[in-house]
Amino acid sequence: MSEAPFSLKDQLFNADKVACLAGWMGAADPGFPVSAFQARVMARLHEFELKARIDWIATCLQDHLPATFPAAAEVIVRALPPPLDPARVDDDFGDFILAPFGVVTERMGLERHPELSLDLLEALTCRFSMEFSLRAFVNRWPDVVMERLVAWAGHPNYHVRRLVSEGTRPRLPWGKGIDLPAGATLPLLDRLHADRTRYVTRSVANHLNDIARSDPDAAVERLTRWRAAARQDPAEMAWMTRHALRSLIKAGDPRAMEVLGYRADAGVELIAMEVAPQVVAIGEEIEIALTLRAEHDEPVIVDYVVDFAGARGMRRKVFKMKDMRLPAGSAVSLTKRHRFKGGATTFTLMPGPHAVHLQVNGRRLGTRAFVLVAGGGPARTA
Repeated sequence: MSEAPFSLKDQLFNADKVACLAGWMGAADPGFPVSAFQARVMARLHEFELKARIDWIATCLQDHLPATFPAAAEVIVRALPPPLDPARVDDDFGDFILAPFGVVTERMGLERHPELSLDLLEALTCRFSMEFSLRAFVNRWPDVVMERLVAWAGHPNYHVRRLVSEGTRPRLPWGKGIDLPAGATLPLLDRLHADRTRYVTRSVANHLNDIARSDPDAAVERLTRWRAAARQDPAEMAWMTRHALRSLIKAGDPRAMEVLGYRADAGVELIAMEVAPQVVAIGEEIEIALTLRAEHDEPVIVDYVVDFAGARGMRRKVFKMKDMRLPAGSAVSLTKRHRFKGGATTFTLMPGPHAVHLQVNGRRLGTRAFVLVAGGGPARTA
C-alpha cells in the first residue's frame, strides 16, 4: 500500500496541535471549554486549506474569549508557551498553531486598541512570527506602528528585530499589501543590516530585494552605503549583497553587476551554442551546450533565459547556469539540462515556438530557437 501524500496543512494543523492549543487555553482560563473547543474545531478543520484553517481556529477561539480585547489579551498572554530559544540564530519559525492568536488580535484590536495589539504581537512574535498580522496595523496606524518599529529594531529578541523587516516587506509572499511611502522602511534597514543574526539579515536582504524590483537605484545605493560603513562582518555583508541583488542580477542590471564585481561589458565571446533537441515534448528536457572565451581573466555570471509561449504572448524566465571565473584566452565549455515539467499550478506550459538566450553578466550573447510540443511521446529532432 502506498503512503498518503504529504500534506502541509495536516502537518501544521491537526488534532494533536488543536489539543495542544486547547490545553494552553484551559490552563490560562479555568472556564475555557477545552473539549467543546476541540470538537468544534475538528468538526470542520478538514474542509479548509492552510490559511482558512488559521481563520477557522481563530473564529472558534474568539467565541470563547472575553468580549473586550483587553480582557481577551490577558487570557492569550497567560496561555502562551515559553518563548523560542534565544540562543538560536536562524530557522526557528515557531509553531503554526499560534498563528490564530495573530488573527484574533487583528479582529479584536485593530480599530480601538493599536498599542495593546502591538504589545501582544510583540509577545506572540517571541513564540511565532507575526509578520502577516502586523501588516494590518501598518496600514491602519502607520505612525503608531513606525514608532514602535523603531524601538523594536533594538529589541533584545532577534525574532522581534526580524519582525521589523519582515512585517514591512513591500512584496511579502502571501502577505497583504502595505501602504507605506516608498523608502519609508530604509531607515529601519539601516539599523538592522548590521545585525549579528542570520534570521534578521536574511529578512533585510529579502526586503531590499523587494525594493530593488521597483527602485533599483535605492537598493544599490543602500548596499553601497552599508559596505562603506563597515558595520557588518564582511563575509555576511557579501552574502547579503548578493541575496539582495538577486532579482537585478537575473534581469542583467549593470549597476548590480558592478556592485558584485562583474563587468557588464566583459570581453567574453560566445564561440558555440547548441540547444537539442530542437523539438521537445512537455515532460522531457533539452540540453544547452555552449563554449565561451574571455579576453582577460574574468568573473562571470552565466544565465540562460527561456522565452515561453503563452496565451498572451511570450513569457520570459531567467535560470542560473554558472557563476565562475573565465581564464584569459581559454575556451570553456558548459552544459545544462532543462526539464519542461507539466502540471505546475503556478506556471502552465503551452506548446509552441520557444527560445533560449544566453546571458553573461547581464549581456545577451546568443539565441537558439526550439519548439515545445504536447507530451505523450518522445521528443523529435527537427
